[in-house]
Amino acid sequence: MRALLIYPVFPQTFWSYDKILELVDRKVLLPPLGMLTVAAILPQDWEFKLVDRNIRDVTEAEWGWAELVIFSAMIVQKQDLLEQIKEAKRRNKLVAVGGPYSTSLPDEPKGAGADFLILDEGEITLPMFVEAIAQGKTSGIFRTTEKPDVTITPIPRYDLLELDAYDSMSVQFSRGCPFQCEFCDIIVLYGRKPRTKKPLQLLQELDYLYELGWRRSIFMVDDNFIGNKRNVKLLLKELKTWQEEHQYPFDFNTEASVDLAADPELMELMVQCNFNAVFLGIETPDESSLQLTKKFQNTRSSLADTVDKMIQAGLRPMAGFIIGFDGEKKGAGQRIIDFVEEAAIPTAMFGMLQALPLTALWERLEKENRLRDSTRKDINQTTLMNFIPTRPIEDIAQEYIEAFWTLYEPKRYLDRVYRCFLKLGVPKHESSFTMPNWVDIRALGIVIWRQGFKRSTRWQFWHHLFGILRHNPGVWEHYLTMCAHNEHFLEYRQIVRDEIEAQLAEFQAQEKQLQQVPSEKIDAIA
Repeated sequence: MRALLIYPVFPQTFWSYDKILELVDRKVLLPPLGMLTVAAILPQDWEFKLVDRNIRDVTEAEWGWAELVIFSAMIVQKQDLLEQIKEAKRRNKLVAVGGPYSTSLPDEPKGAGADFLILDEGEITLPMFVEAIAQGKTSGIFRTTEKPDVTITPIPRYDLLELDAYDSMSVQFSRGCPFQCEFCDIIVLYGRKPRTKKPLQLLQELDYLYELGWRRSIFMVDDNFIGNKRNVKLLLKELKTWQEEHQYPFDFNTEASVDLAADPELMELMVQCNFNAVFLGIETPDESSLQLTKKFQNTRSSLADTVDKMIQAGLRPMAGFIIGFDGEKKGAGQRIIDFVEEAAIPTAMFGMLQALPLTALWERLEKENRLRDSTRKDINQTTLMNFIPTRPIEDIAQEYIEAFWTLYEPKRYLDRVYRCFLKLGVPKHESSFTMPNWVDIRALGIVIWRQGFKRSTRWQFWHHLFGILRHNPGVWEHYLTMCAHNEHFLEYRQIVRDEIEAQLAEFQAQEKQLQQVPSEKIDAIA
């Protein structure tokens, strides 16, 4: 069987980092790990080709070669996914679709023409699909309520990637999260009992990447890397030895819950393994909103102290924030700004609350008849809320726009990065020296020219850089990388403002139109 794996396009999001990737001549931040895992689970006597449409389009030769076309996507990719399914069917190809989006909303890819829906986790449902293919079937839906043992998951087919196009690599150690946040679909998709691979299993994946020549960053894509602290510590102890033996070829970052800061041993192990950044779901400094959304783990200690402990340990914080919780009081946007500034968090991902399919929030809002039609829009940082909030949506949207704009005002951003890196802990090991290539030298030159000479913040740039070199020189490379991120946020904050204002105007026009419709017609429409 000749299987063509196609990964749909992402719209521009907070994590696109287009401007930064241009500097280092790369196309995409991360590869499609799910598709690489699918290719590893399917029969290895099949032939595979992978096309990441975030890098390039599918060629006519690839379309002609394929006997089967396989897609996987997240909700944010839904528009391109549905278009590509139709394109494959126009060419009379057999189409199979899986991934988080299809698992949550299977009727949509099916409606676009998908022949097979391979839902839930592939370790269980892909063998069902393979058996159906062997029996000559041309359609089917494969589901399971079981959660597979990920110790049986094979090494992903990293060899299928166009490696030079990616800035970082993806590796997964665990699935699932022990918490119960109302708005989160991770516990719906993967359960509340974290399942982990064996340490040796993950090290074999790193061995494979090392053999393929990978020498850059690796993102541990677990939605909560420390969900099973015991197993994570076992992994980190072996990973530390592996890194030492290989002279630290990789640096890592990941996602974790805020209780990481309550475990100094765990943070120390992560830093010893060359983890340098962690994404935290802080969501809001408003404790009442945290309680309402059942994010109780964020209410057990001071969030500002939590962030500070991580910085001191040597882990740069990235954090997610949300506006629009039920019962939220006016000024939520300003409170988030104040918290980010106080905690000196360089990267603050910010968005309006969205009800994701099948989550507890979705089910509650559906019962309350508060869900809005959102079929036209993808869900990301430039999307208006897809439900009716408890305070005016105009107020929430305006606070969101102003907060995002303020957080990434160049002077504020550079000051925040500087304050964070002044106190950022320095790893006690030394990575092997790698001679910088021409692309990296060129990127550094562009950043220095733009921020050190061209922009109005040039004096601030030089003052902060020399301050880092004087007071915390061990982090200067990491610091300059974060300065470079400002290239992305300068553009993206304008995109957020333009998109949200346009959607808000459209929403207000629709509301005005409805107010002009006689009540009997509204009843008829309903």
